[in-house]
Amino acid sequence: MSDRTALDADVPARLAPPRGVLEIARRLEKAGFETWCVGGAVRDALLDHPQLDWDLATAATPDEMRRLFRRTVPKGVEFGTLGIFDSDGEMHEVTTFRRDVRTDGRHAVVEFGASLDDDLARRDFTINAIAYSPERHVVHDPFGGRHDLVRGVVRAVGDPATRMREDRLRALRAIRFAGRFGFAIDDATWGAIVDSAPHLVRLSAERVREELEKTMKQVARPSLALERWRASGALGVLVPELADAQPERFATADCLPMPTLAARPQRLDLRLASLWLDAEPRAVDEALRRLRASNAKVRATTELADRWRRIGGAVRDALLADTPPRDADIRRWAAATGRTRLPMLLRLAAARFAAERLLGEVAPEPSSLRALYRRAVRIAYRDPVDVADLAVSGGDLLSIPGVRGPLVGELLRRLLERVVEDPRLNTRDALLAIARELLSELGG
Repeated sequence: MSDRTALDADVPARLAPPRGVLEIARRLEKAGFETWCVGGAVRDALLDHPQLDWDLATAATPDEMRRLFRRTVPKGVEFGTLGIFDSDGEMHEVTTFRRDVRTDGRHAVVEFGASLDDDLARRDFTINAIAYSPERHVVHDPFGGRHDLVRGVVRAVGDPATRMREDRLRALRAIRFAGRFGFAIDDATWGAIVDSAPHLVRLSAERVREELEKTMKQVARPSLALERWRASGALGVLVPELADAQPERFATADCLPMPTLAARPQRLDLRLASLWLDAEPRAVDEALRRLRASNAKVRATTELADRWRRIGGAVRDALLADTPPRDADIRRWAAATGRTRLPMLLRLAAARFAAERLLGEVAPEPSSLRALYRRAVRIAYRDPVDVADLAVSGGDLLSIPGVRGPLVGELLRRLLERVVEDPRLNTRDALLAIARELLSELGG
């Protein structure tokens, strides 16, 4: 590819930054500072994908940018990055041309006064080292990134081993980009990723977790990325609890919808939880805490894994049987999971069964699960499935002669079992009578 080429017919019309970006670039250029659009927005535009954030690289230093623009926010001044607000109040990141002075595999020390080529040379992959001048309508591509976009290849800029040593996270980023765009990974780049795997322990837990979450957000088929994590050795180093996971665990995420801006939290949570469906709850807890997940995320995911182990097999067996599951069975599942968790468990079940079918295994059909889902939600919110739904309380039970504090919890649990089997028993008189019988059985 030539270094600088005028905008030609094979470049999508979408290579058109928003007005605010053009304003900022025009002001910098007018002040004598060379300015280019760089990074993921240029790459995605060339792929004809939607772009959200347009970043700029410029010859201006942060101090020079502050003199030109009234509203700025420091986004990483030591690395030359400012957030600059356009006339509509939208913020855009603008970074000074820079070169790396030294790196330790996690952090880089940079210096300014570099050229655009110096700045692009420090980037990770050729597809991310393409620049576009909105003022001159010129694409600058010194490393052949456009050709790699056409070929569908992720390739490191320059020497792959050097790129991986500079920032160990690049090994995981390469895998994510390949999965996101359906690209292959250049042989030399893949070799450097494999060689880099033992050194990934240098990455912070937060960066690993964020990369896993980005994979679940951006990759339509996360199983392809996760299998590359495994094949490279990265999974065994970073999340050893998943290193021996069966293929259907990774494929389950493929069968769940990708997160969207409108429904991102729940869809992301489902995709992440799908990785742990067959794992021991203790292993889930330990892994997520090591990855610095929030306490709420650890608790929710661990509970989902535990509840799947309790009812997943029963749901599968019931749906494969000749007759539909009984209402009592569904109440029992709702009691085991909690009524608010049951819909999420059934959505995970649908994805797991779809993954199993894709892998040639026998699994329930979607139609039977859809019918079950409708029944289950109705039953879970209509019928008693929780101790709080019982027509008696612990105080009522203490009024029975012989009932003492330690027995209350056990009596309530056994009463719930009876009511789950037959909701008609959920009256105060009936439950108190049953409690007296249970008390005799318990030797009260």
